[in-house]
Amino acid sequence: MASTTLTQATGAPEQTAVRASEQPGPRRRKSPRAGGHWPFFALPAVVLVAVFFALPFLLNAGFAFSDWSGFSEEIGFNGVDNFRTLIDQEIFWPAVRTTLMYAGFMLVFAIGISLSLALLLEQTTRINTIFRSLFFVPVLISPLAAGYIWKGMLASNGPINGMLSFLLPGTVDTAWLGDPTTALPAVALIEAWKWSGLITLVYIAGLKAIPKEMLEAAMIDGANAWTRFWRIRLRMLAPALTFNVAVTLAIALMAYDVIAPTTAGGPGDHTTTLNIAMRLQWGQSFFGPASALSLTVAVLIVVSAVPLVMWMRKKEVN
Repeated sequence: MASTTLTQATGAPEQTAVRASEQPGPRRRKSPRAGGHWPFFALPAVVLVAVFFALPFLLNAGFAFSDWSGFSEEIGFNGVDNFRTLIDQEIFWPAVRTTLMYAGFMLVFAIGISLSLALLLEQTTRINTIFRSLFFVPVLISPLAAGYIWKGMLASNGPINGMLSFLLPGTVDTAWLGDPTTALPAVALIEAWKWSGLITLVYIAGLKAIPKEMLEAAMIDGANAWTRFWRIRLRMLAPALTFNVAVTLAIALMAYDVIAPTTAGGPGDHTTTLNIAMRLQWGQSFFGPASALSLTVAVLIVVSAVPLVMWMRKKEVN
């Protein structure tokens, strides 16, 4: 009798717990399915890309195969005549060479300067945070404004020559933007200065992603600073390097807004890139050849950047 009572007494809490678990809790609000609403969130971005990028590109591609000019009201299809006209012009191949040289200078200056800055500003300290912000300021400046600022600084009587005259024996009065030898590297250096802040931040993010344990293990094994940088850090920076090279190459091949206020393609045609040549064609009302030249720039970016990025991706360390 006692055992039966004990069993019933001990079983009551278990039954109560089971019943409590069976009771329905407060209903949770079901979140709307992403599949039914994501088009509404993506619509503004899709409209912006379509209106300001896709539509102009398609119109430009169509005009590249037309005889559109400011001397006729009719626009007709003329096949690849515009491209033949461009190839036959004396300015085309020098502009291609200048554009590729400009891209080479830009890659050397931007990648080298930015990597050096990233190594110096890697540690998160108060002074480094201030310098990171200062180096990012040129990214926010208008390219035209940056060009006009540097045009005054690099003049023969500008502050750059004044500083060099103070540091070096003799008087330095070089017209950096007016000398055919120095004009193209000088403009490329301005472009590199303009974008080095952004590239530096990408490098810093890549450096922060390197596991500290890997560097500590290398130090224990006796690797010096140079070995750790060359064997570990630089290889682990490969994704950031690939991104920076792709962005820098695209910016360099589209060069216009820094060259226009500084040299406008001069002296002679030593800084006349493809986009500067396109502006000259447009200014002469040859809209069809100008559109063809613009399409050529787009093709050149794809042909140059895609194989390079694919090759660099294969070299990345997993």
